[in-house]
Amino acid sequence: MPTTARTISTATTTPTGSAARGPRTSALAAAGLAAIGPATWGTTYVTTTELLPPDRPLLAAALRALPAGLILLALTRRLPTGDWWWKAGVLGLLNFGAFFPLLFFGAYHLPGGVASTISAVMPLLVAGFGIGVLKVRPTRRTLAAGLVGVAGVALLVLRGNASVDLAGIVAMLVATTLMALAVVLSKRWGRPEGVSLLALTGWQLTAGGLVLAPIALTAEGLPDHFTGANLAGYAYLGIIGTAIAYALWFRGIERLPASSVSFLGLTNPVVATLAGLVLLGQTLTLWQVGGLVLVVASVLVGQGRRSSARRHR
Repeated sequence: MPTTARTISTATTTPTGSAARGPRTSALAAAGLAAIGPATWGTTYVTTTELLPPDRPLLAAALRALPAGLILLALTRRLPTGDWWWKAGVLGLLNFGAFFPLLFFGAYHLPGGVASTISAVMPLLVAGFGIGVLKVRPTRRTLAAGLVGVAGVALLVLRGNASVDLAGIVAMLVATTLMALAVVLSKRWGRPEGVSLLALTGWQLTAGGLVLAPIALTAEGLPDHFTGANLAGYAYLGIIGTAIAYALWFRGIERLPASSVSFLGLTNPVVATLAGLVLLGQTLTLWQVGGLVLVVASVLVGQGRRSSARRHR
């Protein structure tokens, strides 16, 4: 009897333990891949200031979105059907058509630290939108982690002599709000059956780019010439920082709770700070190290308790 009991116990508990580890490992892998997106976006500030032509945020937004979208459409050869024509248009406007020019405007008018601190409120905004759209009530853990994240980013990237431009602050706050709404709507609408993530990304990029292109050409026009650095900056932002990064980001939205994805966005200011450290010769203070620790803690806490989030969705 003891031998039989041990056999039954081993047969029932071992698969259960493996099954528990399987979803956990899959979720961590999904979070790691999704984090590549905002980590890549953390280089937008240094790319914009160091490589792109000055004072052309609309042009930068259009050249980041439309070429990448058209390339993905050509590769996937898939167009929206049914109500996904307007859904792709709405998401394209929120993620790119409106978000990109506001983001570049903020990058041109604010130090990267101020812009990053404002964008760090996205987990709190996602939690708020989630109440109305996803019918998910944020936990105290989520709200506390969101506040810790904002504090950590502020310590990490703000400087005592940081200049404040009201228009830039408003632009970044609106941009962050639009992106938070896009995360929640993407979670609500999901992905059409049989449509790849690259195709869905291409639809949104193209929709946003078609809105941006005529406005950019009318309001700003093209520079007299593009330098090699300009072309390299646009290519990097379009291919790496947009087509690939957003495909991974949308994959994360699809596989993870909206609140968990929003906390991954905090990797953006971390990379922005490290990019300044490596590429611009900046240094880290003790306060910034403390901020880095708080941001990492916020991201890790924000990934917890997925099972309970699923039960309430």
